[in-house]
Amino acid sequence: MKYNKIAIALAVSGLMLPGIASATNGYFSHGNGMKAKGMAGAATAVTGDTFGGANNPAAMVWAGDRLDIGVDWFRPIRSAERSGATGPAFGLDGSVGSGSKDFLMPEFGYNKMLSSKMSLGVTVYGNGGMNTDYSGGQIPAASMCAGFNPGQPSYNLLCGSGTLGIDLMQLVIAPTLAYKINEKHSVGVSPLIGYQRFKAEGLHGFAGFTTSGTTSNLTNQGYDNAYGFGVRIGYLGKLTDTVSIGAAYSSKIAMGTFDKYKELFAEQGDFDMPENWNLGIAVQATPKLMLALDYQRINYSGVNSVGNPSTNNAALGTNNGRGFGYADVDVVKLGVEYAYSDKLMLRAGYSHTDNPISSRDVTFNIIAPAVIQEHYTLGFTYALDKQSEITMAYMHAQENDVSGNSLFSGLTGANVGAEKIKMYQDSLGIAYGKKF
Repeated sequence: MKYNKIAIALAVSGLMLPGIASATNGYFSHGNGMKAKGMAGAATAVTGDTFGGANNPAAMVWAGDRLDIGVDWFRPIRSAERSGATGPAFGLDGSVGSGSKDFLMPEFGYNKMLSSKMSLGVTVYGNGGMNTDYSGGQIPAASMCAGFNPGQPSYNLLCGSGTLGIDLMQLVIAPTLAYKINEKHSVGVSPLIGYQRFKAEGLHGFAGFTTSGTTSNLTNQGYDNAYGFGVRIGYLGKLTDTVSIGAAYSSKIAMGTFDKYKELFAEQGDFDMPENWNLGIAVQATPKLMLALDYQRINYSGVNSVGNPSTNNAALGTNNGRGFGYADVDVVKLGVEYAYSDKLMLRAGYSHTDNPISSRDVTFNIIAPAVIQEHYTLGFTYALDKQSEITMAYMHAQENDVSGNSLFSGLTGANVGAEKIKMYQDSLGIAYGKKF
């Protein structure tokens, strides 16, 4: 009951944050738990903390009685531009950077051994990443924007009024039951309780592509909330004294609809969290050196509002309505952990992910430029005493960009030119861990 209360308290505090902008692998975080983040997210076959509910539920039974709590300072730098507009589209060129740059991302985990073979714990983690805040007034009133959104003195980069951007936060609470089949193999299950919050601003220029032809369920409706459920299952096996393997599968988290934005997202405001799965191996190469390798698959295409192409010729909000056009992605994560001394553990990592956004869908993804592919990480854990420790992790995501012809060209027949979205990221986190 004590750790249930702690989890609820942390979840409530997490919901009060302005947003979680973890757009690294699409809009999934590059890792869960500060130790995993120091190894570029490689954690499927690694034990030692309480983030199994996010990585591999079967790992929790190897963690013992333990508490982990931390926070990550995350700084994504996003920008978008349009150039080459000519003829009737003259004046639509512009560039802008997102004003929202700094975010705090909490993390929490707790585990209790019920017996030598069974544990019960909870992991609280977040997704997000569509948090952008572009200033308005980029496009003068004399431009083609007046045809999409008449009567305005000036327009943002997508021909809407005022500030342009969206804010998506996803929080998952994962109670976790894990069981040792024998001394070398374990399984685990985590019911996934999802919460998400969303708002959109400045999308008035797309009103003509909704069924109603209005903005009442499209933009500037404030925050809307949705709840849902899914499940993650996992396996971990210690094949030898030096080699471990792991596997985990998460179903789609079926969420309720965003009713305030039912003419923005496909399927009348539906925005499920996508199915994903991961495989991992960890090798204790020497008594001091461990290597970990993970493969992760995220099936964005299984969620229509995320995976539908932005070029779909259907009204926004309908089942086949325009979406962000995300492709499914494959992620490879490589991590290294080195025991420098009895008190100090050093970590480093690298990960590569497919870019979910193609040139076809650049216009829609101006508000969600999740184009990162390369991550480089460093981290360490320092033992304060036999029961407690401090862990820190740093991540740099190399700048990447995607360019493509403006969607407005196909909608108007005019030459609206080409658009580019780009981003790079840095994060620095600290966590406290305690064994009981």
